Amino acid sequence: MNVLSNYPAEVLILFFLIVTFIQSGADKLIDWKGNISFITGHFKNSPLKNSVPALLGIILVLELIAGALMIVGAFQLYTSEAKEIALLGIELSAVTLIFLLIGQRLAKDYAGAMTLAVYFLIAVFGAFLLNS
Repeated sequence: MNVLSNYPAEVLILFFLIVTFIQSGADKLIDWKGNISFITGHFKNSPLKNSVPALLGIILVLELIAGALMIVGAFQLYTSEAKEIALLGIELSAVTLIFLLIGQRLAKDYAGAMTLAVYFLIAVFGAFLLNS
């Protein structure tokens, strides 16, 4: 039952994504108005300009659910070596990253989109490891 010996890459990827998504969700909750202001300006010339609060709310919920699933999944991996919940959390994080990528591309923020690709690759690799 030594999860770090049996699943070191999976656990490290889960921890990385947990920190990423929980911190991002917490930041949105703590500074909702600041995030709305920044993102509204970011999307001022995109088709998403009138939907920023609703879309940010959707991303917030997805980030927090993905983070929670990965926390539960990491605990399950440790206690029973069950991978299903962790895999579901990582898959949801990858879908959330795709949504963020769509937004970055529509805003023509290609550098931001490129940054998301790194997170996406980590999530896909985690899904691959947990699915094998």
